[in-house]
Amino acid sequence: MSQRLTTPMVRRDGELREATWDEALDRAAAGFRSVLDEHGPTAFGMFSCSKTTNEVNYAAQKFARTVIGSNNIDSCNRT
Repeated sequence: MSQRLTTPMVRRDGELREATWDEALDRAAAGFRSVLDEHGPTAFGMFSCSKTTNEVNYAAQKFARTVIGSNNIDSCNRT
């Protein structure tokens, strides 16, 4: 039997429960927004993996820089 999750999970009152994708993504966006509102874009950082494609790494840095407004992005590509 597989232990892989097939549906998003969200925490409510300390307990995990199943959620819709819309709810899970809305919660993630709200979490990003609250950090940005309280601490600004420099509080956000992203790490991207060298084992993924160049396109995924490009999308990650583009998201961090243009959507979030942070240059705090790093990867292990340079090692």
